[in-house]
Amino acid sequence: MKKIAVVLATLLLTGLTGGAQTLFTYGNHAVTTEEFLRAYRKNNTNTTAARPQSVREYLDLYIRSRLKIQEAYDRGYDTLPQIRTEVENLRVQIIDNYINDPQTLDQLVREAFTRSQKDIHVAHIFIGYRRPDGSIDTAAAYSKAQSILARLRRGEDFMTLAQQYSEDPSARTNRGDIGFITVFSLPYEIENLAYSTPVGHYSTLGQSSAGFHIIKNLGERKAIGKIRAQQILLAFPPDADEATRKQLARRADSLYARLLKGDDMAKLAGEFSNDYISANSGGVMPNFGTGQYDPAFEAYVLGLPGDGVPGKPFRSRFGYHIVRRLGRVPVVTDPKNQNNLLLLRSEVQQSDRMAVSRRVLYDKVLKAAGFSRVPYKEFELGQLTDSLIDFAPPAVPVHMTRSSVLFRIGDSSYTVNDWVNYAQTFRFRADGSGRKPYNQVMKEFIAFETEQYYRQHLEQFNPEFHNQMKEFLDGNLFFEIMQREVWTRAQNDTAALQAYYDRNRSHYTWDRSADAVVFFCSDTSTASLAYNQVRKDPDAWKKTADALSEKVVADSARYEWNQLPGLDKSVPRRGQVTSPVINKADNTASFAYIIQVYPQPAPRSFEQARGLVINDYQNQLDEQWVAELKKKYPVTINQQELKRITK
Repeated sequence: MKKIAVVLATLLLTGLTGGAQTLFTYGNHAVTTEEFLRAYRKNNTNTTAARPQSVREYLDLYIRSRLKIQEAYDRGYDTLPQIRTEVENLRVQIIDNYINDPQTLDQLVREAFTRSQKDIHVAHIFIGYRRPDGSIDTAAAYSKAQSILARLRRGEDFMTLAQQYSEDPSARTNRGDIGFITVFSLPYEIENLAYSTPVGHYSTLGQSSAGFHIIKNLGERKAIGKIRAQQILLAFPPDADEATRKQLARRADSLYARLLKGDDMAKLAGEFSNDYISANSGGVMPNFGTGQYDPAFEAYVLGLPGDGVPGKPFRSRFGYHIVRRLGRVPVVTDPKNQNNLLLLRSEVQQSDRMAVSRRVLYDKVLKAAGFSRVPYKEFELGQLTDSLIDFAPPAVPVHMTRSSVLFRIGDSSYTVNDWVNYAQTFRFRADGSGRKPYNQVMKEFIAFETEQYYRQHLEQFNPEFHNQMKEFLDGNLFFEIMQREVWTRAQNDTAALQAYYDRNRSHYTWDRSADAVVFFCSDTSTASLAYNQVRKDPDAWKKTADALSEKVVADSARYEWNQLPGLDKSVPRRGQVTSPVINKADNTASFAYIIQVYPQPAPRSFEQARGLVINDYQNQLDEQWVAELKKKYPVTINQQELKRITK
């Protein structure tokens, strides 16, 4: 009874009242049609049901629940420590699922789908912030990148400039050509440059946490999707000399010759390949896409004459490869394919582009909540910050204190003390290259506090989160007040139960019944074993059940005939063992051993009827209580609105 009621309460209730038409009022409280229908639709998915009848039945349940929950609020149950702890625990568990802006996330998923439809051949010039001595010089890097852009505008060759000036070490040999890329191949800032640059053109200057980037679009093709391949890799040892490389080349030729004669590639990969991950799978590599491996390796695999035929040994900077392409997994081109959209959403959420979603979200939060700076002198704040962090007096007099407010978000103020606590931990760069400028730390501090504000006030920004938290709180309040007003009273008041039984003794009778042992078995093979042993020695049924206790539960009690498994409509016989009945949903099975048969109806004693009496007495208490609540919170239904929604 309790479990059913708790589930019912959780399913019935939903929060966030909109500004729609009122469906009913109870006391000084109102419920809108929108709120009620949200709960109704959530719990009535059977569209073939008679809607007017189901709506009215559900409305009665909904009203009863709202009355009880309102009484719990009025008694202050929402402030009980155990209730508050349970609600806060749920909040911590689910909040990360709602922390990103849903509109921006949807936009990023759509963008990822569009980009997944084509691959771009990319050349790249990179100018990093870090100088040869290890220091960081953003200004010098910017000046160098701008000078390269100026030379590109004058018509100089992109690849030549990449080879001469790009700080990507591979540019010395590949002249900046990093091959084809697709969505998720590159950091998001660089991917944006690639997909916003027309074929044959170079990009504007892009910036990442590492430095500046210039991209050239060398060409485009329809996305090739994922490649399935099998390989044998003979890897070059570190510092391998030319003699060693030639020896590996001869071994690769020998293995290739064996493959042409019909030798098993999976066996040879397991024996010789140095790609230990794929070697354990017979040389079969995880499916890979554009931009995932070295461009030369990708081009080699794509250039194989066909699927299923091993190619001639190919030398890369890693060693010699013998590859057999097994096939391709094409890119999904249907923008409505839900499985693909879910996969893209997962990849987006795990990628660096979520930083974009966070920035958009923070801007929305600051705009909605209100953000204001308190005027102060940055130099003075810097002096005070250094003084507090380094435990030294400031070099010049300052008028600010630890309690001075720097900015406000909504109704929350953030002080010098908050700032110093943050700056003390996050003022140094993650790569160990020294301190960040204070203006950068301040931006990060505001972003951090914005996220904390959003987390603390998420119900105000996300209706779905508000609804889920409200449902959970209401469900707990329903459970708490039902426990106090109905369930505990009905279970513990033996005198009241006995009196109820005495008044309604005629309601508690046995139909045709039997003393029996019902065996509940976890699977059909166990049921067959137990059934044969009980049939062989019925008196030893308990010994049989104990021996199989991990997979069998035996319940000895008095049952009405229609409760006995395997009996169907036949008359039970003393000593009978019914055939096992299999539950096709989970492959469990049950059967019964009949000990004594009672062919005539008979009264139930109080102990025999106790469970039924408790249930009926709970219903009586519940009805009496609801009647009292309706007097305290008079219910008025908008019949015109109810008629409208039941049409």
